[in-house]
Amino acid sequence: MQRLHTGVPRHVAIIMDGNGRWATARHLPRMAGHNRGMESVRAVLETCGRRGIEYLTLFAFSSENWHRPADEVSTLMRLFVSALQREVVKLVENDVRLRVVGERNTLDPELRRLIAEAEERTAANTRLQLTLCVSYGGRWDIVQAARAAAREQGIEALDEASLERHLALAFAPEPDLLIRTGGEQRISNFLLWQCAYAELYFTHALWPDFSAAAFDEALAWYAQRERRFGRTSQQLAANS
Repeated sequence: MQRLHTGVPRHVAIIMDGNGRWATARHLPRMAGHNRGMESVRAVLETCGRRGIEYLTLFAFSSENWHRPADEVSTLMRLFVSALQREVVKLVENDVRLRVVGERNTLDPELRRLIAEAEERTAANTRLQLTLCVSYGGRWDIVQAARAAAREQGIEALDEASLERHLALAFAPEPDLLIRTGGEQRISNFLLWQCAYAELYFTHALWPDFSAAAFDEALAWYAQRERRFGRTSQQLAANS
């Protein structure tokens, strides 16, 4: 949905890239980078609260990440478990609602249980809507939404609005700003439908180095963008 550009994004999505490279550069196990990356998550959450951002979506583990070395995948899953156990109390205290979207059937039953408990414990929170994309892929999201919409009303009646109702993030507005850390300049199968008009911000900072100040720089860049949604600058000026 198109909306007036106020200078502050309502919804920020982040591809948190560079944990492994951060650790490797310091001759540390890759998992050290993932653990350090949690500090950046906390910094971004704090900044969202301070700046009045309503929705934050983090790409935590993609469908393709299952192809990583088995020991790294196993360690990442344990990190998710420990993070949920440790951080949910802070989410409740800070009025943050947590949702996890993706192919949950691929996750360990214990992790699925903890996710469900965390979502239930934070369901009444309203200050910030935090979404973690775990075992998530944009193509999967579009396919599952199309199938659900077709079952609901038939393939001939399928349109954009009916498909959007079944997307994994149907509860949230489309991202205004997509940030990717780590120096890569691609969206890597993340929110393909939802980011059609997102402003794309790429930074060479590795995720563990992405501080509150770095996030503020991205937000300042976003505030200078002209969001036209297919219209001309003159049309925007006339309607302002």
